[in-house]
Amino acid sequence: MTQAEPHYAVRLARTEGDLRAAQRLRYRVFVEELGGGGPLVDHANRLERDRFDPFFDHLLLLDEARAPQDRVVGVYRLLRADQAARAGQFYSEDEYDLSVLKHSGRRLLELGRSCLHAEYRGGMGMYHLWHALAAYVETHGIEVLFGVASFHGTDAQALAAPLSLLHQRHLAPDDLRVTARPAGFAAMDLIPEDRLNRRSAMLAVPSLIKAYLRLGGFVGQGAFVDHAFNTTDVCLILDVARMNASQRAIYTRPVEVRTVPT
Repeated sequence: MTQAEPHYAVRLARTEGDLRAAQRLRYRVFVEELGGGGPLVDHANRLERDRFDPFFDHLLLLDEARAPQDRVVGVYRLLRADQAARAGQFYSEDEYDLSVLKHSGRRLLELGRSCLHAEYRGGMGMYHLWHALAAYVETHGIEVLFGVASFHGTDAQALAAPLSLLHQRHLAPDDLRVTARPAGFAAMDLIPEDRLNRRSAMLAVPSLIKAYLRLGGFVGQGAFVDHAFNTTDVCLILDVARMNASQRAIYTRPVEVRTVPT
């Protein structure tokens, strides 16, 4: 844990310096910790970046008890449909066919590059981000949230238990069921339900994915193996209209935080 009690603030990135701070944290998590990469990753300056960054809103979690140059301790990338049109596509369209969502007529928000500084995992940091995300969703009238989330590693067979559990218990209904593209498609229904140890399978599901499941999230059809990032990805979809009162309370419950995004 950090030496001082965190003094959290949450806001959208406003400057190039804010964006670079987000990219530095992403480099620490996705490149140094998880072994990811990409054509635009700047190893010299330790920045994890891509061509989509200029089009996203970047939601920042700051700990103002830290030194000014090291205050960004959490990041979320947010991309509305109008922003995706300027970018030419949603980020996750390289991995998933999103036609069912894009043709739904509903207001979409893509989430991505979610990460926390190692010292802030398991605490209140993610709840502060969720509360700010809820405010953003309300401001923009968002109806469906989606985005890829990752298992570490590219061996789908090694992930057979958690992938099978997600497929069997949390597969999206037809009107939300996006499908992994053939180039990286990996089947998720690998272990029959009557042979699956559901408890151990759930323990192998990353915390972020479990958090979305608690909110009523679903997964798309098939996983996508991303060798560049050394991950096996699933597409998570959250329909705001399908959330019940207790699920809404998880991420809309007020928390003590100095700022929220607009």
